[in-house]
Amino acid sequence: MVDLKKHIGIALAYFLIVALMGVLLRFYVVASLPFNYKFLLHAHSHTALLGWIYLGLTTLIYKIFLSEAQKPKLYKRIFLFTNLCIVGMLVTFPIQGYALYSIIFSTLFLFASYWFAWFAMKYIPKHFKQRFSWKLIKTALWYLVISSIGPWAIGGVMATLGPESIWYKSSIYFYLHFQYNGWFLIALLGVLFYVFEEKGIHFNPEKLKSFFLLLNFGVILTVFLSFLWFVPPTVIYLLGLAGAVAQLLAFFELYSLFKNHFSVLRTEFGPACFFLLKFAGALLALKILMQLFSAFPYIANLAFRLKDFVIGYLHMVFLGIVIMAMLGFLEYFKLIKLSKNFLWIFFFAFISTELLIFYKAFALWLGLPFFVEYYWLLAILSCAFPLAVGILFFRNIKSSYLSA
Repeated sequence: MVDLKKHIGIALAYFLIVALMGVLLRFYVVASLPFNYKFLLHAHSHTALLGWIYLGLTTLIYKIFLSEAQKPKLYKRIFLFTNLCIVGMLVTFPIQGYALYSIIFSTLFLFASYWFAWFAMKYIPKHFKQRFSWKLIKTALWYLVISSIGPWAIGGVMATLGPESIWYKSSIYFYLHFQYNGWFLIALLGVLFYVFEEKGIHFNPEKLKSFFLLLNFGVILTVFLSFLWFVPPTVIYLLGLAGAVAQLLAFFELYSLFKNHFSVLRTEFGPACFFLLKFAGALLALKILMQLFSAFPYIANLAFRLKDFVIGYLHMVFLGIVIMAMLGFLEYFKLIKLSKNFLWIFFFAFISTELLIFYKAFALWLGLPFFVEYYWLLAILSCAFPLAVGILFFRNIKSSYLSA
């Protein structure tokens, strides 16, 4: 047997560390703190994506699709190896940034992710193989593998062209794009379709096929939006725009599939979790519109010049869409317990900090008034994140060990 609640407890510990590092990064701007900002930023981003979100998603996938495979020992080995890599990155990035040891652990993590993808595809029980939910999960795992081309390319770029090359940033953006647009979002959609399938709801096969094709065209072509920062040839803008339109059409197709079944989600998930999913869905619609507008040269150049637009966008995607949807699913599958205190504080932290970040971006763009206490206020409001995650972590650790 695999104690998945304890595995999620470990993921939540990474979430708490990420939240604390985020506060330190915010206070670095207003106070003299004795650490290297870029090094801690690398640790923060790697632990968020590869510690908390990755472990949350892979644990969900194992519980739903692979617990019947009767391979608990192999899964435990993968989980242990993955955590050794994460802890290695967590220790080495704040000390040395991108250097020998952090690169070694980052590279080992890529092999850990390949190991899990192989494990899932090899040992998936036969009765899941024809399900649309598994088709999405398998696609998400392939995007996880594809995203790793970015980190592999960084090594070659650093050795030949150097970090000032356009290919250095492009490799990072390639990786991030296929992580959150491919791996994260499609895996969450796979879990959502699984819930409908378990309730005996069948969708029109032609509509599913149309949605799947549009979704994948969108994911593949919107990668070109990540390259607009260096003003590439016009064809790159057109490909990015085509991808953004495909994503928009996929979202409308998804809505048409679900619109008559929202009552099922409301009944199944309960008020708190259903609200999390609705909120994540609304932000997903906003994200798709933002990507559509970013395909136009003026907006693309604006996002490149004003980094707060990008920071606000990325936080919206990770904190507002991916994490909120994942929390709803973890609660639904009884891997965590969400309290009202956590939800209220987390929403307050997310909404207040997002408003501030985007306000700064719009203020710089439109010449709006900017107040000198901005950075202090942002740092203080950010303290609500570790407070919320701390409540979530300690409550779930307590319940996990009491039930053991």
